[in-house]
Amino acid sequence: MKQLSILYVNFHSEEFIRASVLSYIHSTQLDLEIIIIDNSGSAEKFKPLLQEFPMIRYLDAGYNAGFARANNIGLSNAKAANILLLNPDTLLPNNILDNICHDFINSPYIAAGAQLLNEDGSPQISGNYFAKGGINHFLPLPVFGQFVKKLALFFNAKKTNLPNTDSLVEVDWINGAFILVKKEVLSKAGLLDEDFFLYAEEIEWCSRLRKQGKLAIFGQYKVIHLESASANEAFKSSGKGYYNLYDKKGLQIMVSNFLRIRKQFGTGWFLIHLAVYTLELPLLYASSFFRSLTGKSYPIGLISGYRKNLASLYKLSLKMIRNQPWFYKVL
Repeated sequence: MKQLSILYVNFHSEEFIRASVLSYIHSTQLDLEIIIIDNSGSAEKFKPLLQEFPMIRYLDAGYNAGFARANNIGLSNAKAANILLLNPDTLLPNNILDNICHDFINSPYIAAGAQLLNEDGSPQISGNYFAKGGINHFLPLPVFGQFVKKLALFFNAKKTNLPNTDSLVEVDWINGAFILVKKEVLSKAGLLDEDFFLYAEEIEWCSRLRKQGKLAIFGQYKVIHLESASANEAFKSSGKGYYNLYDKKGLQIMVSNFLRIRKQFGTGWFLIHLAVYTLELPLLYASSFFRSLTGKSYPIGLISGYRKNLASLYKLSLKMIRNQPWFYKVL
């Protein structure tokens, strides 16, 4: 059996994938396979890469299946005992892949991540901790989120993320850009939830993986992640992380986050989140008025974009409350 299967999900990210593969392929000693699951029908564009590296397998999803469904195709076809879900916009220099895989294979952890870095070497949040009811999803809200941050500081609340580490640290969930998982655990934890299109699916998945064993960040290993680069290019959006709630990408983030809250924490917490996100709209209008008096108004389109996205979320809420199987793709 092979040691490692690496899964890439492609959506017009061919150049990112090629750069990622080249960052480790000539130095690795692992017996590995690379699987590209294509959401954009780009078989012709991958022919040179497939001819150059015979360990690469190409699977066509047949449609834009998103992150969860496409990775599930890869997970179901992977032949190795260990599987790495790897974003196209990642680079693994300095023999990182071999070293982290060796440590992971010989560890008691069922899933692990590395410390992600921006292109300039600054750290990205790589590991996270669950907050009760997922209340950390209030933080991106411009007005209510600031209130929550101040309240957390006042009560010296524990951070829900691991900002940076140079050592091994146990976490509740791992950033989806780099997730190592032992294949044997999938028979109990299950694959990714195919209701998700993009965003938050790895959080819900890790909540099920965590019931089967421990998860960790191997912080001594650094992976360069050009955060959101491939997604922003594909979806003509901007911004990093999960703080954009105002354009089409922002709507997908909002919908996926609410879907995750419903699945992981239940209907009660889902309704609490919906109430808070609804309250944010009049708070935004009031805050905008007072900010305009000081010449510090919100960016054009922020309030209208949020209002439209909130309305779209309401249209899908009944399906989520019923936990009705649905492909929540809004991009």
